[in-house]
Amino acid sequence: MMRTVKLSAILSLCVFVLLLNGCNSEMQDLRIQNNIQQKLINQLQTELATNTLQLEQMKKQLAAAQQTDSIEVESLQQQIAALEEDLAKKKELIASMQQRLLMGGAALPVELSTLLEDFAKQHDMVDYDSSRGIVKFKSDLLFDKGSDNVAASAIEAVKSLTTILNSEQGKKFDVIIAGHTDDIPIQKPETRAKHPTNWHLSSHRAIAVLKVMESNNIEPKRMSARGFGEYRPIADNKPNKAGNPQNRRVEIYIVAQGV
Repeated sequence: MMRTVKLSAILSLCVFVLLLNGCNSEMQDLRIQNNIQQKLINQLQTELATNTLQLEQMKKQLAAAQQTDSIEVESLQQQIAALEEDLAKKKELIASMQQRLLMGGAALPVELSTLLEDFAKQHDMVDYDSSRGIVKFKSDLLFDKGSDNVAASAIEAVKSLTTILNSEQGKKFDVIIAGHTDDIPIQKPETRAKHPTNWHLSSHRAIAVLKVMESNNIEPKRMSARGFGEYRPIADNKPNKAGNPQNRRVEIYIVAQGV
């Protein structure tokens, strides 16, 4: 009974704090979501470690049973297969949750999301994923081929985005800029001299966008840049390293401060 009363009091206090913060409630919600997700990740990692030990023990039992032609062999094999499948799913889920935690992945407050939706409608080079708070620029329109120079035609779009991010709704959030390429290797020697690999090119492009945003008064402490090269495609590349325009992109994740 006492434990229930204490829990009720804690919940009441949490509700009071959220109401007291008023306009910051959306940020509080995002931080709460992140904390809950991190706890789920920790729980899954604990289960993963336990199941991994269990799998090792079962494999030892199987080896011993096979030496004695035990009738348990088939049952153990089935249990091991099921456990391995469960471990693979847990690892995949943990990786997905960690990625969402590191790179945002949460819907933004309605006012900010509406501004970003309107922004995307005004620019052909931009897509906006409202479910995850991600603004995507098509690299073929943002940069010249093999270059990390932001095209003059694209700078105005980036400036418009910085205006939104410096608004009352946007300035409560941080920004992660992630560059991506397709799988076409960099061929020209003059290009390789500056961008030895697709990984370098994707990172340099993310930094180039960051610099444009910084020159338009986004505080540097709010931003970070990352490059993923060809390793996170959103569509199949064509055979024989022929690439896919959809994979050449810069993604801007709008995330809670401190993520």
